[in-house]
Amino acid sequence: QLQLVESGGGLVQAGGSLRLSCAASGIRFSVYGMYWYRQAPGKQRELVASITSGGGTNYADSVKGRFTCSRDNAKNTVYLQMNSLKSEDTAVYYCTVRVVGNNYWGQGTQVTVTS
Repeated sequence: QLQLVESGGGLVQAGGSLRLSCAASGIRFSVYGMYWYRQAPGKQRELVASITSGGGTNYADSVKGRFTCSRDNAKNTVYLQMNSLKSEDTAVYYCTVRVVGNNYWGQGTQVTVTS
């Protein structure tokens, strides 16, 4: 059974850093692109970063230069390193994978940035 489990969220001051992790199970992790989304209160879920099976990355303009997405296929884990955090980065962060046209989501991890 496919499962995604995020961790690493928390409370941090503006300008600080956090590293989120998403551990996948039940899939051949190395062949899939992975995605990080976030959803702030009262806002739609938005795509933050993605990483292809080959390690190519893309980022939302709002996080370029501050966030870095990486993966460790040996650990079936994708990471989101978040630096220079801003209050507007406060949200629940989710990782997701698309398998045969279906999107699978983790439970999310809360990131709260205080100013």
